[in-house]
Amino acid sequence: MLLRPQPLDPENSPADNLKPLSEPVSYSRAVEAAAPAVVNIYSQKRVTEQPHPYLNDPLFRQLFGKQLAVPRQRLETSLGSGVIINQMGYILTNNHVIKDADTIQVALRDGRGVSATIVGTDPETDLAVLKVSLKNLPSITLTQTRDLRIGDVVLAIGNPFGVGQTVTMGIVSATGRSRLGLSTFENFIQTDAAINPGNSGGALINAAGQLVGINTAIYSRTGGSQGIGFAIPVNLARDVMNQILEHGYVIRGWLGVEIQAITPALAKAFRINQQQGAIVTGVFRNSPAAAAGVRAGDFIIRIADQPVGSIRTMRDRIASIQPGETVEILLLRNNQLLKTQVKAGKRPTRFTAPTTPAE
Repeated sequence: MLLRPQPLDPENSPADNLKPLSEPVSYSRAVEAAAPAVVNIYSQKRVTEQPHPYLNDPLFRQLFGKQLAVPRQRLETSLGSGVIINQMGYILTNNHVIKDADTIQVALRDGRGVSATIVGTDPETDLAVLKVSLKNLPSITLTQTRDLRIGDVVLAIGNPFGVGQTVTMGIVSATGRSRLGLSTFENFIQTDAAINPGNSGGALINAAGQLVGINTAIYSRTGGSQGIGFAIPVNLARDVMNQILEHGYVIRGWLGVEIQAITPALAKAFRINQQQGAIVTGVFRNSPAAAAGVRAGDFIIRIADQPVGSIRTMRDRIASIQPGETVEILLLRNNQLLKTQVKAGKRPTRFTAPTTPAE
């Protein structure tokens, strides 16, 4: 039996139960609050190209002319973004955006442009602080990284491919990402907000328009956005900036050891039951660790009464020690526990990320 559709009662329509939203879902207020503080950065450096070694051969010079053996210079440009942190004109960006630059130009959203100077850089976190001399500068509001949760909505603001200021939306996909090989000290926010070349140094903000991170890199097989982007947490960026403004560079503790995580295979090879900590694979000559008697083959179990849970936590713990401060280290040597006092030194500022972490 076919059922005939019943006519709708205009006095009791289902549409009456649908209440209109007070306003459409939008992040325009967040963008209005943060976007004026995001700038475009254009840098230039002069690169000298040395001639091929074959051109130094007299026979080649005779055949091709001496002018080919003269070094040539070319201008190399870089495009990125930055974030104005305060009205004094300090700007946070990535170190790779302005690395080795001879000139740096900053363009504001309101159309103003000005030259910038480098206050200081920290290659180990890929951060840099610039300074511009302009009045009535907009600035961004910083929040706390610990308030960020996986699943929170975030917006990336920058200048991808030089097309102009652009806003993309996503969520926080993960926090605490490390071992990516991007820098020495890694603790990245991962997001699926589209981040492309030119976004580096730009702002990652929350739905309230507050800065939660500095956009830094993407994971991509094609050079375009694949939905996996990384940003430096604002807490780390703030600490680096404060040290650069105070000292001109970042001061970190240093013990002078090369370390490797304890794995089940290593524990079995050394016939130990210890599953957490780090094995010392090398000790720098004349380092604080060498002066304290630390040897290659020792297992570091605790530093200043804090267990070594991973290489990253150990690295961060050592870096947080003030140079000159004495800390107690618990070692495992020949299956015997030993305690030693180490007076931390100052981490060399020209360190690069090694294959084996050096702390």
